[in-house]
Amino acid sequence: MGTEAPFLPELLAPAGDPEKLATALHFGADAVYVGGEKFGLRAMAGNFSLPQLAAARRLTRERGKKLYLTLNAYLAPEDFSDLANYIEELRPLNLDAYIVSDPGVIDLIRRIDPQRTLHLSTQANTTNAAAAGFWQKNGIRRVNLGRELTLSQIRTIRGGCDLELEAFVHGALCMAYSGRCLLSAALTGRSANRGACAHPCRWRYALLEETRPGEYFPIAEDETGAYILNSRDLCLIDYLPALVGAGIDCLKIEGRMKSRYYVAVVTDVYRNALDHLQDARDQHPRCAWRHELETVSHRPYGTGFLFPEAGGQIHPYFSSYIRSHDFVGVLVENSGGSPLVQVRNRFFPGEKLELVAPGLERLPFTPAEIRTAEGDSLVVAQPNAVVAIDLPIQGKPGDLLRRKKPTGS
Repeated sequence: MGTEAPFLPELLAPAGDPEKLATALHFGADAVYVGGEKFGLRAMAGNFSLPQLAAARRLTRERGKKLYLTLNAYLAPEDFSDLANYIEELRPLNLDAYIVSDPGVIDLIRRIDPQRTLHLSTQANTTNAAAAGFWQKNGIRRVNLGRELTLSQIRTIRGGCDLELEAFVHGALCMAYSGRCLLSAALTGRSANRGACAHPCRWRYALLEETRPGEYFPIAEDETGAYILNSRDLCLIDYLPALVGAGIDCLKIEGRMKSRYYVAVVTDVYRNALDHLQDARDQHPRCAWRHELETVSHRPYGTGFLFPEAGGQIHPYFSSYIRSHDFVGVLVENSGGSPLVQVRNRFFPGEKLELVAPGLERLPFTPAEIRTAEGDSLVVAQPNAVVAIDLPIQGKPGDLLRRKKPTGS
């Protein structure tokens, strides 16, 4: 008798704009979450207008994928009239689910669009099975669990409820209760809970003693300053079997503010890792997964709160991002003649590049020549230009090009 393949959770990727949505689908996302122009928690992301949401819905439906919209801001009294109008405008789009957190928002959606599927944001701080059951009784189909839960606690919650459970597996973390932080509002007037976080947790801090005005005492021991609120980035690529075994139904990648290259590589890695769980002979993390995740912009990685024995996840040494590769272009056409690439960062003939394709396909090549779309030779490919180059294989539109950063840069 054959062995059944294990259940694979949904892979949910972020998209800050339509280009990133197409990239997430190209690199293997099962579902994509986006923000509209109102009431999400990423006011500075590209976000989607109503026509763009309609186009995104058509695209995901054509691909057999799902589209979720974030409506997870905490609202002030004066916001509800505007929200009611917005929900009326959204209703004909028939999106797969709204991601919500404010009980008042849930109640309003239930009255205006009662058939809409609702997923509960991590902002709602669900950290036990009783809370999950409460939300289920109030119309929630899926709960994104609080990020501060351990693996053992996730298992316990799974055993005590029967609605869908979602967990973050990759991306930036806030040193706040499931991201509900007032630091930005207190210091700058920009509320993180309404989508306008100024990220003061990433600022450099020092101590000031009240009887010594103007005398600042550094907390760190080196010249870079102190980042006492600065978290590591979450990376659970090595622990997907444990999360699947704990009963997680959806693995979520953070990053609506992140680049198209980030969306591509991180989605591709987690897609590949999930697919390998179906083969019982190949469930061990591959070094290629971790290598690829080092190529995107990130802070030092950690496991968040999943394992209490791992110790603190604060990273107090520096606040800048690190990455090993630069994103230089995206393949936009490859049907007859030379492949056409839209340039994102300039590159030169003779530079060593890599083609980044789904399935962890990474093909190094060195373009001997760069040409205009009309065939004229160029000495450099400039950002935003569309150029023709020869590729090592028949790449597909949506594949990316990158180059390794020089050592020390």
